[in-house]
Amino acid sequence: MAGHNATSGDSLPEHVAGKWYSVPDLRLRDHRFTVPLDYSVDQRVSPKISIFAREVVAVGKEEQLLPYLLYLQGGPGFECQRPTEASGWIQKACEEFRVVLMDQRGTGLSTPLTCSSMLQLKSAETLADYLKHFRADNIVKDAEFIRVRLVPDAGPWTILGQSYGGFCAVTYLSFAQEGLRHVLLTGGIPPIGNGCTAEAVYRLCFEQVIIQNEKYYKRYPQDIEVVREVVNYLSESEGGGVDLPSGGILTPKGLQTLGLSCLGFSTGFERLHYMLETVWEPVIVPGTPKRISYNFLIAFEKSIAFVANPLYAILHESIYCQGASSLWSAHRIRTEYDEKFDAIRAAKEGHPVLFTGEMIFPWMFDEIHALKQFKDAAQILSEKEDWPSLYDITTLNNNKVPVAAAVYYDDMFVNFKVAMETAPQIAGIRLWITNEYMHSGLRDAGSRVFEHLMGMVTEKKPLF
Repeated sequence: MAGHNATSGDSLPEHVAGKWYSVPDLRLRDHRFTVPLDYSVDQRVSPKISIFAREVVAVGKEEQLLPYLLYLQGGPGFECQRPTEASGWIQKACEEFRVVLMDQRGTGLSTPLTCSSMLQLKSAETLADYLKHFRADNIVKDAEFIRVRLVPDAGPWTILGQSYGGFCAVTYLSFAQEGLRHVLLTGGIPPIGNGCTAEAVYRLCFEQVIIQNEKYYKRYPQDIEVVREVVNYLSESEGGGVDLPSGGILTPKGLQTLGLSCLGFSTGFERLHYMLETVWEPVIVPGTPKRISYNFLIAFEKSIAFVANPLYAILHESIYCQGASSLWSAHRIRTEYDEKFDAIRAAKEGHPVLFTGEMIFPWMFDEIHALKQFKDAAQILSEKEDWPSLYDITTLNNNKVPVAAAVYYDDMFVNFKVAMETAPQIAGIRLWITNEYMHSGLRDAGSRVFEHLMGMVTEKKPLF
């Protein structure tokens, strides 16, 4: 791994803990751990990276002997939440736990891989070789590195995995059950088959996305014509789109990606509708040509997370790979739905234009300015075949750790059918299946969701 700037050297301390500080009703302490980039080689020669974790307790409980709970954030490529007060699931968890909020490697303060920091890796090949170490398998190894140094007597802890964090939790169950006391999953039961499961995932996700579009336009039928008008405007513009403030271009297929941040969350329909209210510049001088508003273009760029979190795009399909390549799976599966997702054709023929969902397409690395410099590395990763295993089905079949999962029936991100195929493979798992929440259930009703799942794994809510 020569040629990159990961920290190396044996003189770095493995663990540095900061002092306690406060936000309303919580006490926090920051920890930094120095871990190997590559656990599969001699750790003395592997380059080192930093992992940041924040310990959170209720005020007055700093010195109490409390069990530990690790939170695994959704993603991939997103940092952990920053608590500003005691609220939601954190407030409920802090009634009995020390909560550890870990920035997964490459995010937040854990040697973050940003659009600028990744430029230190001078070639696409070097960057791709570096990025192969940032999946769930190594996230779990980081968590174990932290557990044995943070938890008294290296005891087991409870983990809460949201979305992709749930995928990581199932990887944890596969390879390090000895570190786990309880496992809570919220919208995060992954496909666990060998090869690349992305094709099956995206085929089902496209079907769910179509349903979400139908729901959206039923709520806001006036937006059918608005979106068609925008698509026609973009397709007839010079170059097939309009310039974005950051330097990229907004095209009809780019516009469709608004579904990623808007169709699958509890308040997403409203956010999308209010964005479309501002899509056109006001005409102050009669006769001024119609144009898309600067405010809308800014809102569009804010809705996509790739500027601050490029790993989400670069690594997204690799999270489904075990010994096989993805080869831009979502892009290939989309061709099966061209009749429904061809925005220009739909607008010309007077049909509703459908938004897409949680899919990453290769053309994004041409149209989104922040991603252009990573196009070649992303292509290399899409062709990579020798991805290591993320799950051990035999171990999961013989699981002894209490597991409870909130499964959201209308989840647009982690498909219900996929979750139902995997769940029976995890011995002893208890499912709470609900259509009361979308994928954002832990954010929207965190206290209730957390309490319900804890009741299931501790048998306060007995089987019936």
